[in-house]
Amino acid sequence: MTTKEIHGTVAEGFDTVRDEFAAFVASERDDYEGQLCAYVHGRRVVDLWTGEGADATSLYGVYSSTKGAAHLVVALLVQDGTLELDRKVTYYWPEFSAEGKANLTLRDLVTHRAGLIGLDTGFSLDELADDRMIAERLADQRPFWRPGTAFGYHALVIGALAGEVARRATGRTLQELFEERVRAPYALDFHLGLPQPLEPRFRSAQPMLPTPKQQAVLDAAPTGPHTLTSIAFNAHVPDPGEFTDFANSRTVRAKGQASAGGVASARGLAGMYAAAISEMNDRPPLLKPDTAAEVGQIHSIGYDLVTRTHRSYGLGFQATADTWYPFLGAGAFGHSGAPGSQAFADPRSGLAYGYTRRRFAYPGGAAPENERFVRAAHKATLAT
Repeated sequence: MTTKEIHGTVAEGFDTVRDEFAAFVASERDDYEGQLCAYVHGRRVVDLWTGEGADATSLYGVYSSTKGAAHLVVALLVQDGTLELDRKVTYYWPEFSAEGKANLTLRDLVTHRAGLIGLDTGFSLDELADDRMIAERLADQRPFWRPGTAFGYHALVIGALAGEVARRATGRTLQELFEERVRAPYALDFHLGLPQPLEPRFRSAQPMLPTPKQQAVLDAAPTGPHTLTSIAFNAHVPDPGEFTDFANSRTVRAKGQASAGGVASARGLAGMYAAAISEMNDRPPLLKPDTAAEVGQIHSIGYDLVTRTHRSYGLGFQATADTWYPFLGAGAFGHSGAPGSQAFADPRSGLAYGYTRRRFAYPGGAAPENERFVRAAHKATLAT
């Protein structure tokens, strides 16, 4: 049992969120470290953290929660008219046409329908850190299913694919666009490319410590080296290393790989989604209501060929209500991350949520404790 102190504040009416956070922390190992933040209509209502040496400004590798930043940039470019979802990818990126990909639309690409989940031969860690390298190599790759006929999680490459389209259309990298249009204007602690001076605030990712029973479940999962799951997570290479190696690589953090290389605090995660749907800093929401509705509209739903589970995706974002928390409003959109991070916007209630943790949670993806935190935050939001 832990005796760690809970730091931070909650607004009136959100005490139950603090209670849930405190109860969870009390049940965790002594080395648990995490942050929880929420906004309602652009006002911060939850700001909590715990862990020795951690504070509200500590930064964590948020893995696939990074995808939310990438997809927000794409949504902004669509909203501007710079990108058109139903144009073929080859309109922007002619080289993409190789190996039967000529008719794939941008809409299909960002909704995980391209079948382009990885390389037959895999990537090195240095290659995986570089979106331009990923895109260049995938342009020549044969899809693992007929594009547009099914969907599967493009775990480590979706940001590079969407980012290459954005770069071809604008002349700017996705990381540059995120910095200029989202991070800097709102002073968000969410970085696609962590500057060296901020490195002391980074808290290295720690590996999962499953119980013997949990380990038995993990060991029983199909892990053949030539499965779609292994290819999508680059586990089919001779020495894939530990998953923690990715966020703990300075090269990955510096380049801000747009699928899984982001670094953020819970404030940064929640703040990005708050800015997406609410007025903040005397600025209008980043997304117009019609755009927010389209990105949250379910485009791919059912059996995910990679995760082998039921999944729902909007325009790149996870459809958060269907995938994780059915009590949220229709059209909620966001993205979870491997250590257990979670972040989303619920436009109908005005709730924006962010959670980080340092040690990987079992069983991976959105940590189970998110359900109790999100439920408490949503209930408090509806009552205020």
